[in-house]
Amino acid sequence: MSPLTTPAINKQQNAVLFIILFFLQSFMLSNSYAVLEVEIKGGYQSANPIAIVPFKWRQSNKVPVDIAQIIRSDLARSGVFSPLTLNQLPERPGFDDQVNFSRWKNTPAEQLVIGTITLVAQGKYELAFKILDIFSGRELLAYKYTVEKKNLRRVAHQISDKIYEKLMHSRGAFDTLIAYVIVNNNIDAKKRVYTLAIADSDGFGEKVILKSKQPIMSPAWSPNGRRLAYVSFEKSRSIVYVQELKTGQRQAVAQFKGINSAPRWSPDGKRLAMTLSKDGNSEIYVMYLASGVLQRITNHYGIDTESAWAPDGRSLVFTSDRSGKPQIYQININQQGRSGHPKRLTYTGDYNSRASFSPDAKQLVLVTRDNGKYRVALLKLGTRDLHVLTRSKMDESPSFAPNGKIVLYATELRGRGILEAVVVDGSNSPQRLRVLSGDVREPAWSPYRSQ
Repeated sequence: MSPLTTPAINKQQNAVLFIILFFLQSFMLSNSYAVLEVEIKGGYQSANPIAIVPFKWRQSNKVPVDIAQIIRSDLARSGVFSPLTLNQLPERPGFDDQVNFSRWKNTPAEQLVIGTITLVAQGKYELAFKILDIFSGRELLAYKYTVEKKNLRRVAHQISDKIYEKLMHSRGAFDTLIAYVIVNNNIDAKKRVYTLAIADSDGFGEKVILKSKQPIMSPAWSPNGRRLAYVSFEKSRSIVYVQELKTGQRQAVAQFKGINSAPRWSPDGKRLAMTLSKDGNSEIYVMYLASGVLQRITNHYGIDTESAWAPDGRSLVFTSDRSGKPQIYQININQQGRSGHPKRLTYTGDYNSRASFSPDAKQLVLVTRDNGKYRVALLKLGTRDLHVLTRSKMDESPSFAPNGKIVLYATELRGRGILEAVVVDGSNSPQRLRVLSGDVREPAWSPYRSQ
């Protein structure tokens, strides 16, 4: 939920209330360590059947990674494919094997993916795959990789991206990362432990970025995917940090008196928009990272927070209660950093918050109050139509995949924070990235990864 209520009586109360609600919105108790695991909860309407045959492995030992299973899971999570089960496969050919297409025509699938994984040197493998059209027998795509063992899962995601792009004529988003925050109850210390982590888009390969006994919030990816901005309370107050993922080196970029929160990168990676109360009230500011120069964007007695950049970098959307209830506003910013007058975007419902743009800038994803429940919704900017995507009770922090096809968000299940993802056209049930233990919140989907 957004840290907003009705307009505050004075600036000091604004700041105190903001920080209290900022704490309350985020985490609940649980114990032990957390691992994300994808659980697809429901079927898909009008999904395309596709056959993914286990990649042929000719060694006597066990295959190091089940490439085909990763691809099946990826394509199923996309919401547009329905991979056949292993029991539905009439045969299991490899990359260079003869395919009996007459047998495949009796299955629901229209395309067939076959492949081979071969050990070519110590710790090095060749992956080859092809997509075949079952009814014409035509080869649609063929590709080979040479890869180290540690990168096999990533290459499997890259193969999924190539299959998606070839058949759907738009880019996939499987070879991407997600950032999130987990809170665990440390039984020995009887205190909460907060963990900022990143993982592959399917929840595997988790890497811890920061651990703290104090809250960590609002992770945000830089446009090149090499840095994270986030808020940490490890010094008993909110500070915005920027951290290099490869080296772990980090810098405190905003540690002013009062609130320092909600960092969001500009599309060019040179600026951070954030919420600061350094001048008394919660307002939107933009910092030029090279110089540290601040530009104040909003100036109102209400609470302005949760800003997000338009893809062209010329405007910001933000949450404000200046109209009495939390709503989404947009404000233009020119090349000199000067801002215009905010324009209200949401009029449906009495609570709309935490908006961000789709990659094509045609929609916003946000949290709306729907029949007393906080749910993820899409706002079409051309028509201002608001479409609710979820049916849960307490959703927060929605984040678009870089191809704009899926939204990742945090929600609650039996009093515990989990992550779910939903296809933006609403054609499937949400997919759950569940933690085996711990409470997970504040997801952020990365941009596309560099090769």
